[in-house]
Formats: sequence, structure tokens, C-alpha cells
Amino acid sequence: MTPAAPFGPYEFQLVLLRRMADHQPGLVEDALRELGATRAEMREANKRWQAWAHAGRGPGEFDRYRQALGEPERREAAPGFPGSEAWIWPVPLWPELRFTVLAGPPRRTVWARSLTRAPGAPVPPLRTAADLIPWQVTADELWRATEHPRPREGVSPALTRLDFTLPDGTEHGAEFAWGLLQRLVPPLDARQGPEPTP
Repeated sequence: MTPAAPFGPYEFQLVLLRRMADHQPGLVEDALRELGATRAEMREANKRWQAWAHAGRGPGEFDRYRQALGEPERREAAPGFPGSEAWIWPVPLWPELRFTVLAGPPRRTVWARSLTRAPGAPVPPLRTAADLIPWQVTADELWRATEHPRPREGVSPALTRLDFTLPDGTEHGAEFAWGLLQRLVPPLDARQGPEPTP
């Protein structure tokens, strides 16, 4: 990453979309049109982000988010994580959401990074599978609304999978990219053990 190649909120949104493109290509195409971006620009932004992330002497993960997104909309203490803070940025593509990074000691280690609901934005009802609409539900909302949520092992930080029981008693699995629901998947039978790493 160089001064001649700035990387800001616009490019970061393209990085978010690139991770979602494998799950919801139609929604991603709509989002690219809204941003006035092409798929080639999305791929290039993701390539630059990955190169930045793997640069031997580059900034750490927390500093990458801060350099790309600027000063946060707000910062707040993270309950249950002594000495940690949630850094929260708006995401123009999803006005009702925020990009939240949970970081703490040592040296602002990033413990979590995900899209979360903006304060005051309505939370969708989560009672049946029909309520689980892609890009309308966040992982933390589903975690709070369901019984016995069970995260799956062996998934990348940007892609998470969760098994859960809805209030109507049905069992489901779901995949999230950057904390935003992408699709439902069959629940993992606990007797099968963890999924292999993709």
C-alpha cells in the first residue's frame, strides 16, 4: 500500500463484497451498481487488501482498519473483555449497519470484526427460517435470538458458520461473511465432529 494508491472506505466496501460474492452474487452485483464499481475493481481492491495484510513489515490488523476507515464514529468499552474497546464505523452501502472491530491488549489485538446493527435501527424478527433473509440479519442478532447457538470450527475470520435452534424448534445452520447472513446450510450433526477447514 502506497500513498499513490489510497485505500479508503470505498475500497474497503469492495473488500466486504468480494467475500460475499461466492455466496450471494446477485446481491453483490446490485451493490456494485449502487457503488458505481465493476467486478474488476472489486477484485483489485481485495487483491490490494490481501497484499497489505500479508506484507512482512505492514501495519497490524487493527491499524489496517483504522488507516482504511479513518476515525471511528464512536468507541465504547467491550463488556466481558477487560481493557478492550469496540471501534465502530459507518458503512454507506448498509446505512442500518456498522463495521465493528473489537480490539484489546496486547497491542490492540483484534478479537472480532463484523457488521453489526446500528443503534436505533430496527432488528428483524427471528422466529422461523422465513425470517432469515440474506443480508438482513447479523450473526450477533442470531446468536442472541436463538437457542443453543454453536459456532463451527475451522472457518476464516471473515467467514463464520453457526448452528442454532430457532424459537419454532427447528434446527438450522447459517453462513456469515463479515458477520452478515449469506445463506442457510444444513446443521452440522454434533456426532460428526467439526467440519474440515475449507
